[in-house]
Amino acid sequence: MESLLNCAEEQQPSSPLAKALSKKQEPSNDPKPKGVGGFVLVHAGAGYHSESKAKEYKHVCKRACQRAVDQLKAGALAVEAVAAALVELEDSPFTNAGMGSNLNLSGEIECDASIMDGKSLHYGAVGAISGIKNPVLVANRLMTEAQKGKLSAGRIPPCFLVGRGAHDWAVSHGIPPWPSEKMATKFSLSAYKRNKRKMELAEKMDTGENQKKKRRQSSENTSSVENGSGCLDTVGAVVVDLEGNVAAAVSSGGLAMKHPGRVGQAAHYGCGCWAENACNMNPYSTAVSTSGCGEHLIRTMLARECSTAMQSEDAHQALLDAMQNKFISSPFLASEDRVLGGVIVLRCCRCVETQPSQNIQGILVEFLWSHTTESMCVGYMSAQDGKAKTHISRLPPGTVPGQSLAIEGGVCRLMSVVE
Repeated sequence: MESLLNCAEEQQPSSPLAKALSKKQEPSNDPKPKGVGGFVLVHAGAGYHSESKAKEYKHVCKRACQRAVDQLKAGALAVEAVAAALVELEDSPFTNAGMGSNLNLSGEIECDASIMDGKSLHYGAVGAISGIKNPVLVANRLMTEAQKGKLSAGRIPPCFLVGRGAHDWAVSHGIPPWPSEKMATKFSLSAYKRNKRKMELAEKMDTGENQKKKRRQSSENTSSVENGSGCLDTVGAVVVDLEGNVAAAVSSGGLAMKHPGRVGQAAHYGCGCWAENACNMNPYSTAVSTSGCGEHLIRTMLARECSTAMQSEDAHQALLDAMQNKFISSPFLASEDRVLGGVIVLRCCRCVETQPSQNIQGILVEFLWSHTTESMCVGYMSAQDGKAKTHISRLPPGTVPGQSLAIEGGVCRLMSVVE
């Protein structure tokens, strides 16, 4: 499935940004554009989204887009807007991030999150953190604190903290703790009880004369727990502001019934998200956020791989090739029967408009999503839009999750006045 959606104008298979390169402005210290605006693309996860909950997933994506756009209209930079979108996604009881996250083997919630600013190239992350309502805010605070420079006695400030250390650091920096019992919802608790029963049954099967055969059956049953509905729906967002700065963020409660202390791709550098402004080496600004089976995404560093691919002329073909060659057919995942994951990607460049007025400039934004899971829920919105658009992308009928992929997207033009 390679259909294209509309946002301001219809995208054709050949990249509209590539066609604009001849008019693209090089990075410079020109006056900043006047006005407010930008674009946001969010996802509520790559996994399985039932038709019965489609309305809820779309609604939370709309709210996240609106939250980010409100920030952009208020003059916020991309990194501030992307954090705001993630807070909205984490606060939803229907997503596997923040409140309502999957419970681990011990019946506890441990979350991962990271954020990256394409302007400064700084990054912040937390892993296996408990008792914090919005892990992305801790990741964001780590990133901003690190930009202040060295600590006392010349110590290097942390950019990635885990477990109790992450929790204590957050509280010491003014982020309030949240009671662990309030993190779980009726949905996550009921899922935990069902999964626990499945695991108990699987363990009972792991005895008797055909122990090896039944161990394989047990493994299959456990896999259905970890990779079933609601287990892979990591959330994320990518944003570009009117100055052309990009940012990306991701947050997750991890796989259901995971081992305590497990840290997924949402916290790992280059795996959960990536953002990088255009420079002399790279003609495009790019931002990526991933979702899916964390172990698969970590071993392929998919976020950074997709960002690198976006420097090619045809973004659509580049993402298709990256998902196929760097993920599904990756030699690092050769032993995997099904490779499960998804990405949202945007790339942009600032272009001179052909209009007679010389004080008008625009940013062309190309946005795409792709997934190998059964479905992926996305939403997108520009500051000029009245409301966000949402979509649940699904694999074509008859295809096998983890062995095939879907890819869709569109293009948006942002306009600004330069004094």
